[in-house]
Amino acid sequence: MLRTAIALVLMVCAGALPAAAKTVKTDTILVAPAVTNPGAASIPDEDLPDASGAGNGDVEESLPVIEEDLQPITQSPNAPTEVPQVFYGTSSLPPLVARMHDQLMDAAKSGDMEKLRMVLESNEVPPTLSLTETGDPIEFLKSVSGDQDGLEVLAILADTLDAGFIHVDEGTPQEMYIWPYFARYPFSALTKEQKVEMYRLITATDFAEMEAYGVWLFYRVGIGKDGTLHYFVAGE
Repeated sequence: MLRTAIALVLMVCAGALPAAAKTVKTDTILVAPAVTNPGAASIPDEDLPDASGAGNGDVEESLPVIEEDLQPITQSPNAPTEVPQVFYGTSSLPPLVARMHDQLMDAAKSGDMEKLRMVLESNEVPPTLSLTETGDPIEFLKSVSGDQDGLEVLAILADTLDAGFIHVDEGTPQEMYIWPYFARYPFSALTKEQKVEMYRLITATDFAEMEAYGVWLFYRVGIGKDGTLHYFVAGE
């Protein structure tokens, strides 16, 4: 009997026989139904934040904002604000100014850089052709031209002199006649017709860059009231 009792105990522990049922005390939990808003949009599960507070659609997952990138482009202090009177042709020019204009135009249309050299050398002072050192003026103009003969620069000079011009600083030592008038004209005041004139000299991409800074950055010609060529230059 003792041996039989021990065997039965071992079988129960090993799971061969069902053990006596064990009563577990349980509590009934009532879950209140979720209150829904029929007009509210449902949020996909993947957009819900996880335990760390960040989800797949979390805004904080985006690239950091660099403060420098938010800085607006500072316009040049030289940006024009007043709308000047625009002139066309040469009939209103003083004789000496008209003479220099015509000499430059003839040299440009000839396609001969040496003719332009003659005009430059006859000038009272060496005109400004660059904001940096240039050396020989004709060789410099050839070096910045799209072709090796400087014909592109001559074409730009002719188109510039053919545009409308303005008369600035009248009655002062800085009195000047400037081509094209866009060099001293506020961009915000340009009409569509004027922009068509402008696009004969530059591209829309060029203008977008200039507009950001508020100043004309392409070629311009400045002739003093005594007929002296002061500059044929690009840049600010």
